[in-house]
This record gives sequence, C-alpha cells and structure tokens, in this order.
Amino acid sequence: MSVLAWIVVAGLSMSALALVGIVTLLLSRRNFDRLVMPLVALAAGALIGAAVFHLLPDAVAGLGNEPTVYGGFALGFVVFLVLEQFLHWHHCHSPPGAHRPVGYLILIADGLHNLIDGLAIGSAFLVDVRLGIVTWLATAAHEIPQELGDFGILVHSGWSPRRALLYNVISGLPFLAGGLAVYVLADTVETAMLVPFAAGSFVYIAAADLVPQITAQERAREKIVSTASLLAGLALLYGLAVAG
Repeated sequence: MSVLAWIVVAGLSMSALALVGIVTLLLSRRNFDRLVMPLVALAAGALIGAAVFHLLPDAVAGLGNEPTVYGGFALGFVVFLVLEQFLHWHHCHSPPGAHRPVGYLILIADGLHNLIDGLAIGSAFLVDVRLGIVTWLATAAHEIPQELGDFGILVHSGWSPRRALLYNVISGLPFLAGGLAVYVLADTVETAMLVPFAAGSFVYIAAADLVPQITAQERAREKIVSTASLLAGLALLYGLAVAG
C-alpha cells in the first residue's frame, strides 16, 4: 500500500478502537454501575500519566527546556478552566437532564489528543511504514484503556451508552485529520507546539473533574478500588514510556 493508504487505515483503525466501549453494553446495569467509577479513575490516571510521562517529555525534547513549554502547559490548563466555566453556565441555563460539562470536555480533550497522535504517527509513516506501524501499536496500547475510561466518564456524566459510544468514535476522527495534514504539509508541520497545551488540558480534567468524583465516594472499598484504578492508569502509561 502507499503511505497515504497506510495513514488512512491507521486513522480509521484508531477511531474504531473507541468501539471497545461496546463491551460495557453487554453488562447488566448493576455491574456496569460498579464498573463506571473504576473506569473514571483509570482515565484520570491515564490522563495524568499521558501528560507527565509522554506529552511533557516530548514537548521538552522538541522545544527544549524552555518557558514556552510550561507556558503552553499553563495555557492548556487555563483554556479548559474557561471552557468548563462556560459549559457550567450553559448547563445552568439548560433543561433538566442536560449532560454534565465534563463529558464535553473529555470529548474536546480526546479529540485534541487524537489530532496530536495523528500528526505524530503520520510523520512516522512518512519516515518509514514499519516505523509508522510500530508507533501506531504503541499508541493503541494506551488508547484502549483510555477509551474505556472515557466511555465510562461520558455515561457517568449523563450520556446514554449508545450516544456515548457514537461520540467517542467521532472524537477519534481528528486522528485521521492529523495524519492527512502531515501528509499534505509534509515537513512544515510543527506538532511540538500542541503537545504542552494538550498536557495542560489533560491535567486539568483529571484534577478538577475526575479526582473529586473519586474522593467523593463514601465506602472504603470503593475508595480503595478507585485509587488502585488510578494508580493502574499511571503505572500503565509509565510502563509504556519506559518501554518506548
């Protein structure tokens, strides 16, 4: 296949990974409810881990240990703070049953994350198809638990499982857009500038929206399970960073 064909296949396949959430539709409501908070905690750990172990080091490697990197991180954090304030305002003026803002924030952050991954993996395919495949596999390894966690967050935020699954798939489409952009623009794309911004958004969502949900649990067993899930997300992303 041509390089363009590889990029298209990789992009569509990454979006299809969001369908892993369909596994949760096979569970009873009771069992699914038990699974939601551990998934939320897993996503919190994965978001923090992606920011700390992957995005920030990549940004420093690409831009140097410069204030620009940390300014981009702070900008991502503040922009998502402002976004959430707007969504909270909109939510307060919406009919009962409207979705909680964190669901929209997850979709925005996941879309940005997938765009950055698409840019990076598209670049890898341009260098060598085999390198592109290896990079895709490494990315997919941390996308699967993150997609499960994102699906759980959307449902916990008030989305129906089927609607959450659909929008989770849609949020994966920027991956293909990023890959195609690299192919069209070739060497003129500078992905490093987006990386610290994404890291800031990931940390904001984890710290401001997800961790408070974990700490609000009342039963000791639930707290232990959620904390273990968060640590598992961190450990998985750390392990991928070390292995890479």
